Amino acid sequence: MDDTAANPIAPGREKLVAKKQEWAREGRLLTGAHADPQTRLPPGQRLVTDFPVLDLGVQPAIGRDKWRLRVDGLVANRLILDWSAFQALPQAEWLNDIHCVTAWSRYDNRWSGVGALTLLNLVQPMAEASHVVFHSYDGYTTNLPLEAWARPENLVATHWNGASLDRVHGGPARIVVPHLYFWKSAKWITRIELLAEDRPGFWEVRGYHNNADPWTEERYG
Repeated sequence: MDDTAANPIAPGREKLVAKKQEWAREGRLLTGAHADPQTRLPPGQRLVTDFPVLDLGVQPAIGRDKWRLRVDGLVANRLILDWSAFQALPQAEWLNDIHCVTAWSRYDNRWSGVGALTLLNLVQPMAEASHVVFHSYDGYTTNLPLEAWARPENLVATHWNGASLDRVHGGPARIVVPHLYFWKSAKWITRIELLAEDRPGFWEVRGYHNNADPWTEERYG
């Protein structure tokens, strides 16, 4: 599948996207409060014990035999990894909390996969690289400053709580950036592109905040 050409919105989901854009215009869920990350639960969030599924109605089915991850753009060493090559990289585990902009948070998620720093060390970003765009198999994109990706808690995850990542949660592999609202953690990842300037993604051009810090309630921009 050409991830740059796919439409991330399933037929009939245009109303859902429009509603979420309306939330951005209205500032829905905003409390006006800021909090220290040490408090663990960001402002306006509620704690859940399940793992809600949120997407645009497209849940691509990618077999491990077909899955590829490209890491390219402004890098010295471009990577194209199939599943076996990805699994051959150093694997690790992380335990973190996640926070969705729709106001749920979930504590103590145990992920395993390949760390952002491992991938960056392999590709060696060029000096002019300042931003990252994640591309998903369904055509979804989201953006980060490179410094927000180059953190030890970030990863490309293939497992959650000891089991292979389900398709509905972004399997076979997804991004996990736990210090930001979870729309920045792109599901069904297929490409990590390094750029010299920012390129806002799907939700960022539809009224959602470019930075997405849950502790300062950067829900909308």
